[in-house]
Amino acid sequence: MTAVQDQPATEFSFGTLPKIISVDDHVVEPAHTWERWLPARFRERGPRIERRHIGAMRHIGGGAYEQTFADEGPEADCWIYEDLVYIHKRHVAAVGFSRDEMTMSPITYDEMRPGCYDPKARVEDLVANWVDGSLSFPTFPRFCGQTFAEAKDKELAEACVYAYNDFMVEEWCGDSGGVLIPLCIVPLWDAELAAAEVRRNAARGVRAVCFSEIPPHLGLPSIHSGYWDPFFAACEQTGTVVCMHIGSSSRMPATSGDAPVAVAATLSFNNAMASLADWLFSGKLVQYPQLKIAYSEGQIGWLPYALERADDVWSEHRAWGGVKDLVPEPPSSYFRRQVYGCFFRDQHGVNSLADIGIDNITFETDYPHTDSTWPHTKKLAEEMFAGLTAEQVYKITRGNAITMLGLDRT
Repeated sequence: MTAVQDQPATEFSFGTLPKIISVDDHVVEPAHTWERWLPARFRERGPRIERRHIGAMRHIGGGAYEQTFADEGPEADCWIYEDLVYIHKRHVAAVGFSRDEMTMSPITYDEMRPGCYDPKARVEDLVANWVDGSLSFPTFPRFCGQTFAEAKDKELAEACVYAYNDFMVEEWCGDSGGVLIPLCIVPLWDAELAAAEVRRNAARGVRAVCFSEIPPHLGLPSIHSGYWDPFFAACEQTGTVVCMHIGSSSRMPATSGDAPVAVAATLSFNNAMASLADWLFSGKLVQYPQLKIAYSEGQIGWLPYALERADDVWSEHRAWGGVKDLVPEPPSSYFRRQVYGCFFRDQHGVNSLADIGIDNITFETDYPHTDSTWPHTKKLAEEMFAGLTAEQVYKITRGNAITMLGLDRT
């Protein structure tokens, strides 16, 4: 890996923004993904796209929706897999629409901007947005592959995981000239299979894997249980960063079933905050001192108090709190050694860098979701980073991502 070059401690000025490496974007899988990449014996039963008329959709709380189908009405391209019908929605493929048009409306591939699902078009959109590196999370498999973990036929589900990763490495990223950076999923229902898949992908240059922020919300063992140790060991040994996107536990913070979705969107960082507390007191960052974890789309403004509180609990309550022997140093020391925060718009977080640590922060564009700063990311970043030094801006926009992902670039 090429070492990150220290930049002069001069003040950042407009027009000198380094090219951005975005550590959180999203791929809308093209309709042919599993038809092309699954072994022939699984293709008939694998995920496929059908165009259907949508009768109605309504929010049922916590970011979840239910829908009905009709003979007439708006069309949507839908993934069909076992008993699941997953509808493509405009807010997931939002780039190109105005803010007031970024709704939960059903959408077809024909209505999406091609950069949502076509790698060549994605690279063009990224380059035009001052981005030369992009890590993309799944859409149909969901943020850490929950779709396949919930499937009934685990042999088929396992094949679907491997097919997605082959698509990600060979098709999505393969001809991008390094602009598209692979991020893989694992069979969450088997830690040994997950470890093996980390190693399989690491052998072909993958250095990032999706994982759930709070596995018990998915009906899986917690990180405290020891169940995940083979997976964590594989990630540490291969230099694979564990990326936990908000919502990767299939549950978003919510106050009530009738609260507007805006409430859950405002509270979304709570998942990352809860997960970080879990990790800091789990002992896993002690057990695996080279393991790196990242909170994708978690934002960073909440970090100073969360770290202060964790250190205070450790200092005052570690005996009865059950971590006296498990966590020998203040929790914030493990954060600064092994954890990355990721953000796209967070002025308070930028203003709090002295309390967070400049080496623990990465940047993202969230293309093509409603939160995406595309196509104005460069302008927004220049305004948000005004007053920082050139070295700080370099680390935030690309240097820390290079270190986190083990990229061979400067």
